[in-house]
Amino acid sequence: MLRDIIEQNEEVKVNSREVQLLKEHFGGCFNNEGKFDLEKFRAMIGDEINIVEENQGFNFLGKSYARMIANQESLTVIRPDDEHNSKPENRDSENIYISGDNLDALKHLCKSYSKQVKCIYIDPPYNTGEDGFTYNDKFDFKAEELSSKLGINIEQAAHIIDMKNSSSASDAAWLTFMLPRLQLAKDLLSPSGVIFISIDDNEQAILKLLCDEVFGIENFIATIPCRVRTAKSDVPFGVSQDFDWILVYARSDEFRAGREYNRKYFTTEDYPNKPWRIHDMSTQRTALERPNSNFTMVNPKNNEEFPVNPKRVWCIAEKDFEDYYHSGRIIFPGDYDFLKISKPVMRYWKEDDMKKDGDNFGMTSVSTLIPNNIGLSENGTKDFDALFHAKLFSYPKPVELIKYLLNMALGPNNHDAIVLDFFSGSATTAQAVMEINQEYQKDLRFILVQLPESCKPDSEAAKAGYATIDEVGQERIRRAAKKIAEANPLFKGDLGFKHYTLEGFDGDTVDRLYDFDMSAEMNDNDLLSKFGAKTVLTTWLCRDGYGLNPKVEEVKLKDYTAYLCGKHLYLLGSDFYQDEMAELIDKMADPAQQFNPDVIVVFGYGMGYSSRLMLDKNLRALADARGNKISLDIRY
Repeated sequence: MLRDIIEQNEEVKVNSREVQLLKEHFGGCFNNEGKFDLEKFRAMIGDEINIVEENQGFNFLGKSYARMIANQESLTVIRPDDEHNSKPENRDSENIYISGDNLDALKHLCKSYSKQVKCIYIDPPYNTGEDGFTYNDKFDFKAEELSSKLGINIEQAAHIIDMKNSSSASDAAWLTFMLPRLQLAKDLLSPSGVIFISIDDNEQAILKLLCDEVFGIENFIATIPCRVRTAKSDVPFGVSQDFDWILVYARSDEFRAGREYNRKYFTTEDYPNKPWRIHDMSTQRTALERPNSNFTMVNPKNNEEFPVNPKRVWCIAEKDFEDYYHSGRIIFPGDYDFLKISKPVMRYWKEDDMKKDGDNFGMTSVSTLIPNNIGLSENGTKDFDALFHAKLFSYPKPVELIKYLLNMALGPNNHDAIVLDFFSGSATTAQAVMEINQEYQKDLRFILVQLPESCKPDSEAAKAGYATIDEVGQERIRRAAKKIAEANPLFKGDLGFKHYTLEGFDGDTVDRLYDFDMSAEMNDNDLLSKFGAKTVLTTWLCRDGYGLNPKVEEVKLKDYTAYLCGKHLYLLGSDFYQDEMAELIDKMADPAQQFNPDVIVVFGYGMGYSSRLMLDKNLRALADARGNKISLDIRY
């Protein structure tokens, strides 16, 4: 539980991640003493890769410390919000909201979602001196200990400790804060994934250098200018900083290859040998720009009316509707059972796509020109105020900006991608994902993380009854979901979310966990009740790669409840004795029951020493009889 992690973290080195990767892919380059043989590595890769030995790279005070922190495991557990998660709108939701430090959250997520996130958007603190950013982490080291761990001298170690203990807002402190989070974010990105990072002039230059190192300069896509204000601000030298910047990096060159996508075409009986696809019928124009396209579309079959989205217009003029409909270009809800749409869509023929695109058929571009009107701070404020009718949050990002970036990154063919925002703030990203799902008939899923930072006592949010920022974010998701559902009653997409809170341990609990006698016959029932069985199970399921939305089956062994997920069986309770063990072994030995977990996970504090020995002995005998290995994993 914690003891295992503490002991593991004590062994972490600055380069633990890199050494692990080298051993995984170039194990033959390590000698008997575990040292990396550079000459063997040179011979293995040949002349195709030039090894640069000069001292190059982007260095700053705290860099080695940040790399070490990225390698350490989180000392938190994941507590599910049972009351919230059991509500009908949330019970089957695949969206996730995590309240907690995003560094801890990223470490947990990497266990289950590594290389699965298609798009990340973050709006980190800009370190302007006025945005409240200070770096003060929860890791405590003495100078001598840090010097030994990082391979630096005592004076350098003392400077790092002083930087983090003094709540520093220096450039070095900001980079030390960002590096481990970006490193873990990269681990989460899929091979064709992409990350967008909003930043202003203050740290844009050093963030670019940091991202070049983390993601690789070859994976830099663009620095996109984003206009955030139109009114000139009063600044030194008369230069108004009207633009922020969005840095865009890919995980690998598969992102560029991923821009060549295979559109999803359908073949139906009414159009044999003529594949077709669908596309949204609205366009991002205003009624003032295209008044002839601002009309209510009526289904000729049943007279059902479809008003256009208030912020958009139809892509055709009202006078052209009859021609488009009778030529088969317009599809209404209910025309095809397999199309779960809530509004009219346009039909496009594959043969026309091929003629139009020519040699570039299937290619889509990435634009670096954001329309001036979608990034403005005032629009973000209007989006938020439309839901709360109060100014509870400063400078929320505009919904249309996030939608624009997501559409740019995902294209039309990613229908069920995971979108991550680990500086979620007011939860604009969640609203953007839900709106895209409704407008484009997609099933995107979001994972949001927000530190439960206290709202200032004199703030409008506190006056409205919100204690922490994450409470505001969660409420925004609920209100945005309600608004989408009311405006689109036929939409059946995911408008809920599961909520989890990351919790640490108090000193007394740490002492009890660490001092527990593993050879004791007596278990410690209080420890399991302190965490709660669901919290322990949720944490371990995520750790074992099953994520935060797994299918878990309760397994009854007499009056004892075990939990089965995939190939893992979890034994958490303390009342596991000889009768329960006999039923477990019988159940696993009976081929008719098809009960074949490969790993039995035990909460070590909840099972006595002799019971653990007996379980291990029985599992070994069963494994010999079945001819396959059964692992016993006792966790502390």
